[in-house]
Amino acid sequence: MVRVVVIGGSISGLASALFLCRRGHHVTVLEQDGHRLGENPEEDFLGWSRPRVPQAVQPHGLLGPVRDVLLREAPDVYGAMLALGARERHEFDCFPRPPAYRPGDERLITIQARRLVLEVALRRALRNERTAALLVGHPATGLEVAASHSVPHVTSVRSPRGRHPADLVLDCAGRRSPVPRWLTDAGCRAPLVESSPTGIAYYCRWYRLADGAPRPENCVRTGSASAFATGGVFPSDGQVFALSFVLSTADPTRTALTDPVIFEAAARTFPAMNAWLVNRPRPLSPVLAMGGLHNTWAPLADESGPVVTGMVRVGDTLVHTNPTLGQGAALALRTAQWVARRAAGKADPYDISCLYHHWALRELRPWYETQISADRTIETRLRKGIEGTDPVADERAAIDACAREDSDIMRARARVRHLMEQAHEAYAEPEIRARLTHWRSSHPRAADIFDGPARTTWQSILSAR
Repeated sequence: MVRVVVIGGSISGLASALFLCRRGHHVTVLEQDGHRLGENPEEDFLGWSRPRVPQAVQPHGLLGPVRDVLLREAPDVYGAMLALGARERHEFDCFPRPPAYRPGDERLITIQARRLVLEVALRRALRNERTAALLVGHPATGLEVAASHSVPHVTSVRSPRGRHPADLVLDCAGRRSPVPRWLTDAGCRAPLVESSPTGIAYYCRWYRLADGAPRPENCVRTGSASAFATGGVFPSDGQVFALSFVLSTADPTRTALTDPVIFEAAARTFPAMNAWLVNRPRPLSPVLAMGGLHNTWAPLADESGPVVTGMVRVGDTLVHTNPTLGQGAALALRTAQWVARRAAGKADPYDISCLYHHWALRELRPWYETQISADRTIETRLRKGIEGTDPVADERAAIDACAREDSDIMRARARVRHLMEQAHEAYAEPEIRARLTHWRSSHPRAADIFDGPARTTWQSILSAR
């Protein structure tokens, strides 16, 4: 049994704390946000102001690893999510007649739910743990770091309640964590930070289907695209869903989407989005914009070894990925699981830090690099599409279109999407490459890939503001 202090009570902090408690450890979570979740998550979804967590009100599709980890570590939490209205959607649900399953296909499931549903289920479960203390509205205010002839060691965390001695501290405070400053103030060398900006902006709006209104069939696409914009549908818990646009930050028309009338008029020109609007759902929110994001890699170790021992970073604090691939929650839960299984032991703190860093380089770093590559591809396509200079889709868009017709391509695409294989592995088989090549040669027109509006149509709608 060890004493663990978790700085931050979002998804990564809550999951780490819960998994640790269920292994008999004593865990204190220090969460600076004083908001207390009520019994009805509906009241908290848009009423909870969270400027430090702008993604909280953006749509989420929780990838397979979220389900995998919860079923292993906290099946009651997964059951609670389903009781709150979360739904399962298999990647093969897009086919009128799904193909025969192969080993591993059972994991290709997205949990359709708002982020808050996962947070509520985790927080309720943690409050029932005998060895947990969730201190809401009590921020961490500093660290106590013991000097050492080799590597400094974190011994406790300070908060308004005093000192919290710890055998292990988890930094789950997110992208704006104060921990790096605290460490350098304590004499540690500055932690490594890599950052890659993204030229992508998001605009979403939430809706609720009327009572009794049918949900579009599973085989209806959950996304439509033009060369310059992607329009996504995020079916969520209960009768709630979100519509979302992804555009280049260089697109001069994008700010017009903040007008709800313009937003909905534009959405009706994307077939996948329009399929959810035809039954006149009730809007739940204004148009919510998000941009200015960076992919960030910020471990507490580098080529010289650990910056400090007795502390590791989990979730967005360690690796923040732009949401176009939806990797954030999946990587956070995988990491929380590893920390609960391996980091909270009796091994030497230096060895734990090194072991964790090597694991993160092997299991997390490739997905960080995948996100950077994907963002550059997406942003380039969207930016070129503004001027109509790239009418033929890039390979990523072509794969998405091909997958809707070919179950083997869909399987390969899904294994990448659900973090089971990297793209170079999933698409390496000669038969898969041959199928993609054949599809591209038989679909030379952009209209085969882009089912969204032409740029002239888009501009006419957005200029009507």
